[in-house]
Amino acid sequence: MRVTIERSAFLKALTHVQSVVERRNTIPILSNVLLQAGDGQLKLTATDLDIEIVESVPAEVSKSGATTVPAHMLYDIVRKLPDGAQLELEQAGDGQRVSIFAGRSRFALQALPHEDFPDLAAGDFPHHFAITATDLKGLIEKTRFAISTEETRYYLNGIYFHDVAAGSLLRAVATDGHRLAQAQIARPDGAKGMPGVIVPRKTVLEVVKLFEGIDGAVEVSLSAAKVRFAAGDLVLTSKLIDGTFPDYERVIPRNNDKKLELDTRTFAQAVDRVSTISQEKGRAVKLAIGGNKVVLTVNNPDSGSAEEEVACSYDADPLDIGFNSRYLMDVAGQMKSDGMELHLADAGSPTIVRDPTDEQALYVLMPMRV
Repeated sequence: MRVTIERSAFLKALTHVQSVVERRNTIPILSNVLLQAGDGQLKLTATDLDIEIVESVPAEVSKSGATTVPAHMLYDIVRKLPDGAQLELEQAGDGQRVSIFAGRSRFALQALPHEDFPDLAAGDFPHHFAITATDLKGLIEKTRFAISTEETRYYLNGIYFHDVAAGSLLRAVATDGHRLAQAQIARPDGAKGMPGVIVPRKTVLEVVKLFEGIDGAVEVSLSAAKVRFAAGDLVLTSKLIDGTFPDYERVIPRNNDKKLELDTRTFAQAVDRVSTISQEKGRAVKLAIGGNKVVLTVNNPDSGSAEEEVACSYDADPLDIGFNSRYLMDVAGQMKSDGMELHLADAGSPTIVRDPTDEQALYVLMPMRV
């Protein structure tokens, strides 16, 4: 294999693919990036056996071939080379080393056989549809904060994407048992009848990073066990979480008749300030709602107390209710408009939070005892 490639294009592709490579691997080949040269391009592939990222870069190929070299080391070398540099990659005759030439710099990296590199993308993907990168990232951004981090409840460690027949919708849902986030868009052509799939946390975070700045369509392909996202020369394939997502609709209340309207920024800043008193994770902030004000209170026996009053619009019976302060701020951070609405029932029932300008998103918060 002998290839000449421009440094910036090579670095961009390496940045994308090396992000899935674990720093420590018990399987040596998984520390490497697969390089395949041919047809005027260099194809880079990296995997951790759960996610595979592939990107192709235009290159001057003098001799076709394939090999694997340490991903992070190659990335660091290319990153430290000067802008505008031309790199030449050449595989030794015995296949055990790859030499890199750039100006007066020369590196030689140990190589492993490309035949040993795993292929995660193999197999059929019977379901296909296209979604704009903006819509895909929107569904992920609005829900990912609610993904559970409890490994014992592995089926909650991702976002559940599924087809909602009733409204011809594609919906994304995430929950950790204490809060729930739901977002949806009009169902893309081809998504009708798709299986409900749970896309892992690491995968959705990689999707957001990879397709940043892409405005066009992302091709989504699904099988019972894998999902593939493709846009241009960039392809991400991932295993799905093998589990059953709970019947989340049962926890979404239908009869919350008390409506509280707040200024999003003012409320979030007030929650942030009063929660300073509480250093413990998950400390509740109490909301005393009545008239046209909400009094936020935090009491910490070890450090003191805090109280702040926020103006609101509320015409139902007075209500005292407590929430995890971090969860309140997370949900407030999803609001795109100046205002937010809390639809309440009583101190012990789930509360719905909505952005009045976004009918396609819904959030549910479980209250805490205060």
